[in-house]
Amino acid sequence: MVKKTLYFGNPAYLSLRNGQMVLRLPQVEKNGSLSETFKKEAERTFPIENIGVVILDDKRITVTQGLLECLAENNCALITCDSTHHPTALMLPMEGNILMGERSRQQVECPKPLRKQLWQQTVQAKIANQAANLECLVGADNGNMHAWAKQVRSDDAGNLEARAAAYYWKNIFPEFSGFTRGRDGEPPNNLLNYGYAILRAVVARSIVAAGLLPSIGIHHHNRYNAYCLTDDIMEPYRPVVDGLVRRIIARHKDLGELTLEIKRELLSLPTIDVHINGHDRPLMVAVDQTVASLYKCFSGEAKCLIYPEL
Repeated sequence: MVKKTLYFGNPAYLSLRNGQMVLRLPQVEKNGSLSETFKKEAERTFPIENIGVVILDDKRITVTQGLLECLAENNCALITCDSTHHPTALMLPMEGNILMGERSRQQVECPKPLRKQLWQQTVQAKIANQAANLECLVGADNGNMHAWAKQVRSDDAGNLEARAAAYYWKNIFPEFSGFTRGRDGEPPNNLLNYGYAILRAVVARSIVAAGLLPSIGIHHHNRYNAYCLTDDIMEPYRPVVDGLVRRIIARHKDLGELTLEIKRELLSLPTIDVHINGHDRPLMVAVDQTVASLYKCFSGEAKCLIYPEL
């Protein structure tokens, strides 16, 4: 079952009752002219077991400790946004799998040659998916991209990921002359940032659920980054976000502000179908398959990661 992504962008009271998230609205609760029956009927509830990601995008949202505990127990990723409405923090459970001790040990003890091979596979998949985007979405020539994907060596020693990225970003948004990918750059960078944040939460959630440590990457390593492995595994999935942003661009003229409608479209990311291992699966399910294949590589049961093909 695909878990739901819940977005809250207005003042709200979020609490827990009988295994359900309860949503109450302050403007209703504080209105003395409304009857208690009406206030009760205005409540909304959501089964905790059906929730995968929660996004809090208003400083006037109140969340109870009981709800936070239950969300963590059910391996839900909780994202909070800053005053510019961009995701700024991610909360995950400290333990998401009863075999976490064994699996994290195997992850830490993974030999360096295997890590290099896994990163090679990751970069190959990313470049191949970028090439598919260029061909399907903008009709750009991508013969060089396919060639680069095949030439990627162990640990991407030739840094073909960067070469492919330079060509990709130059061509993926032809309607934006001189587009440069950067976190603080001009639109549609704001849409990409938001989409990648959702993707990062989905991947981190799957990693924790599999009993792995999101901070120990196969390539990324930074003492200040708690999600190095997440940033590794999400790379081949980034083109899915790029494709979603392209479709949003086709329907919206003003991209300077992340409107509620645009956010709603970006929040559909976990349910978008991708082709993986011979089948079409929702992205959230596909990520679980990728992470499961990663654990099998760490445990010695497999040598190849399973990534989606666009």
